[in-house]
Amino acid sequence: MSGRDLFCQPRRFGRGAALTLLFASVLVAGAATGSLPGDPGEAAPGATGAAPGGRSEDVTRAAEEAAADGKSPMEAAERAVSRSGDRWAAVYSEGEYEEFAESLDGRYTGVGLEARRERGDRIEVTKVQPGSPAAAAGVRAGDRLRSVDGRSVDGLPVTDVVSLLRGDATDAHAGTTVRLGLERGTRVWTETLRRALLSTDSVTVHRLSDDTTVITVAAFTKGVGDSVRSAVRDAPAGAGIVLDLRGNSGGLVTEAVSTASAFLDGGLVATYDVDGDQRALHADGGGDTTSPLVTLVDGGTMSAAELLTGALQDRGRAVVVGSRTFGKGSVQMPRRLPDGSVAELTVGHYRTPSGHGVDGRGITPDLEADDGALQRAETVLSGLGDVS
Repeated sequence: MSGRDLFCQPRRFGRGAALTLLFASVLVAGAATGSLPGDPGEAAPGATGAAPGGRSEDVTRAAEEAAADGKSPMEAAERAVSRSGDRWAAVYSEGEYEEFAESLDGRYTGVGLEARRERGDRIEVTKVQPGSPAAAAGVRAGDRLRSVDGRSVDGLPVTDVVSLLRGDATDAHAGTTVRLGLERGTRVWTETLRRALLSTDSVTVHRLSDDTTVITVAAFTKGVGDSVRSAVRDAPAGAGIVLDLRGNSGGLVTEAVSTASAFLDGGLVATYDVDGDQRALHADGGGDTTSPLVTLVDGGTMSAAELLTGALQDRGRAVVVGSRTFGKGSVQMPRRLPDGSVAELTVGHYRTPSGHGVDGRGITPDLEADDGALQRAETVLSGLGDVS
């Protein structure tokens, strides 16, 4: 299990859907991974903004009544959400929601560390982002992280370590300090870092060979679609492409559709309903429809990433390799509450071009593969594998 001190779903979301905290280099998780565009309190284009069964009105009413009584609107909204039965609902403080918006812009507040838990429950730094506070302090991959602000991290889940690094408990922002206890060989020392607003690339590209380009999408933050298009254009003519969506917990639906447009020449990407009103998402024309394509998925592939996978699979554009995806096919919309906090409630569900529902089911790959998924993808691309 590994994780970064990048954006992770605000802690309150864990009450409704702790399973979305699948930290395997996850950048973005949770409610907004199925969200359509729109500011809090402003429904997505053409949508009513009301959740099925009047849940949105119930939550808003509870918050307004609490405000009138001098109580916390946010706490009242959380209680209403917990009673709603909406497993993907979430309530954020104003600061948390702003942090969430930053993450979808490809920005995050942190120190630039990536870590994992090793044998013996030790936390080891696996990567340090260049130009980050951690890099400036001389922290290196391989260093042991012993403590955060005096609290031992041995034995803690990586998600909890990430939360401590980010300062979630105090809504820490850029400029606040965090004290790290570190160890390197026989050296043990303490380093005080100042958190910063950092940016990260959600798309990475590398060549396995002259014949295979791997495009890894960690999350659908702003600009991902354009980055994938550029990577596809830069791939050698006739080379196969592996689109790696493993551990991708979603992001902006618009960016997932834009990514689909890199591989499709127009046509349907998905349909979705908002309070029973059916709508559709379509790819732009002009995508690459000839390069051999394999999409890698696993149990951490969620929401917008599943939407994209379903489109490429149903349209016959990609062979999907890996394991069954998570199964989050719901759509949330935000609503601003009286104290500035934000409630996100499920308003509908999406389906793949063939009409398959994803929520609670996930997407079954064409070829099952676990540890050897990338090697299996290479075999498929080479034309030597049995893809029937």
